[in-house]
Amino acid sequence: MPQTLPRSLKHEYELYVEREIENYKDSVPRTVLLSIGDEAVRLMSGRAQFELTELVLVEEVDRIIMQRLRIPSYGTWRRRRLRMLEKYRKPEHWGLAPNAALVRAIRPAAEAHVLVAGTPKVEETALYLAAHGCEVTALEQEEDVVERVMTAASAVGLTGLVHGCVSDLSDYRPQAPLTAVVCTPAAFAGLTSEERARVIDVLQSATRSGGVHLVETVGANHAGVTLDELRSSYLGWDVSVERGLGSDRTFLARKSVA
Repeated sequence: MPQTLPRSLKHEYELYVEREIENYKDSVPRTVLLSIGDEAVRLMSGRAQFELTELVLVEEVDRIIMQRLRIPSYGTWRRRRLRMLEKYRKPEHWGLAPNAALVRAIRPAAEAHVLVAGTPKVEETALYLAAHGCEVTALEQEEDVVERVMTAASAVGLTGLVHGCVSDLSDYRPQAPLTAVVCTPAAFAGLTSEERARVIDVLQSATRSGGVHLVETVGANHAGVTLDELRSSYLGWDVSVERGLGSDRTFLARKSVA
């Protein structure tokens, strides 16, 4: 997961406008685009000292499309985006309690890198952490799940902080030190005990001192990995287990500071 410098709001807006225009062009018949081109030529031909070039024509076509789509100005978009980000930073927006393990355990920092995998709320978890400034990799085996996460991130200008990865834990190799790992037992489903041990070892080695591994909803009815297996795999880490609904538990392990 390479370090990514935060994009400016202006740059995020430019990317947003570009995506909206391209999506429109892909959604309409060629005849519609040709008619917009004809309209652009008519508009420009009435302007004094105008020189028709391919670049000028493309810019005019894009301007017409922006008007048709009613794309907001940068100022309006910026205000909306900041309001949405403020909402995304609130745990209750995602159905999280203010004292939830995820909220308490992961404190975003300037260089925080978090891996989110195997959780049914991968989209919510990734966006909550990214809204707080974390760089997040959303790891899922289903391509449509990853696409949904990236679409949601794009809607609020978080594409610079959210990375989608179609894979499973057995094939994943962190490209940069991790600050936290958030997953459920489902992330380990289908793996042998030896494969699970290897995956955990890889993630532990990639995690910074003081980093956190959070495995949610570990219970008797969940396949993948058990509490006893997790406890034996995190010797030397500061481990705690929190009670959840019914028999579910949340396993929390913090890597000792070297």
